[in-house]
Amino acid sequence: MKGVLFYEHGGPEVLRYEEMEEPEAGEHEVVVRIKAVGMNYNDIWARQGLPGIKFTLPHIPGTDAAGEIVQIGKRVTTVKVGDRVAVHPILSCRICSDCTSGREYFCRNTRVWGFQTGPRMGGYVQYANLPEANVFPIPDTITYEEAASLTACLGTSWHMLVTRARIQPGETVLIWGATSGIGTTAIQIAKLFNARVIAVAGSDEKLEAARQLGADETINYRTENVFRTVRKLTDKRGVDVVFEHTGVNTWNTSIQCMAYGARLVTCGNTTGFHAQLDLRVLFWKQLSLLGCHSMNKYEVQEGWKFVKTGHIKPLIDRILPLEHAAEAHSRFESDNRVGRIILTPWEAKSAYNYV
Repeated sequence: MKGVLFYEHGGPEVLRYEEMEEPEAGEHEVVVRIKAVGMNYNDIWARQGLPGIKFTLPHIPGTDAAGEIVQIGKRVTTVKVGDRVAVHPILSCRICSDCTSGREYFCRNTRVWGFQTGPRMGGYVQYANLPEANVFPIPDTITYEEAASLTACLGTSWHMLVTRARIQPGETVLIWGATSGIGTTAIQIAKLFNARVIAVAGSDEKLEAARQLGADETINYRTENVFRTVRKLTDKRGVDVVFEHTGVNTWNTSIQCMAYGARLVTCGNTTGFHAQLDLRVLFWKQLSLLGCHSMNKYEVQEGWKFVKTGHIKPLIDRILPLEHAAEAHSRFESDNRVGRIILTPWEAKSAYNYV
């Protein structure tokens, strides 16, 4: 089979498209013919390398994937050959107290498929073996490319807004990076709760896409002062929830935009992770700062109920063949995309935008 991997950390040029050995299914495993893999910041961070995280090299990236089961282990009972599935990328022991209480992201053995795992793991391949517990069925009404655009991002956004921030009907939510993978799903989840969404992005094209997904108000951070615009839109009150994942560059503005008693939930730091905070603002306004890392399988499946009903839809920037992974990484890092970039290890459709 063919796949993409890297032998050293660096820019997109370190990615190699090579022949690899096909995997076999263990007793509790399945082999999935990967039909599509959605690009994720995990792919970029793994390729670049992160301080404090040791990656096994060579490394196969790819966290968000969908495909067809072509082989099952002799003890697999919940899926069968031919099933269309998406990947739940959180690998854990499934037996500790954290896993059995639905907090698999706290399991001491938790790893993110395609990010913290070794060279045999990751979605940038034609075939991948996974534990039976890490795949779930997808409806025939959705394509593999659409499914790959939603998997981890939908689960993470659900965990952030529903589980951690406990979003309530009628609240106002500020969403940064509105046309990123988690941004697009966050807009749609917030609208499920009849929240008012203020979406922030860096181009008129992205803001139009956000409006089509359901955003009530939009702000172009390149041409507008986000804090002043939020104050105007909320009659100086501020927002109830801030959906934050960009880090240092937006942190201070996020805090400024929060109403008294508001919650900020964050899962990322793409612009840096050394943020500062005036503690007087924290305790005087009685703010809540909530961290989020990953999701559990229940949250993924809850979110997918609304994919099946059409209430949550994908936003795809373009689809490229897997051998063009370096090009895809360059476009991803340029921030010119509107929606997800999808790689397909087999036949690739032409580039397109859903909006």
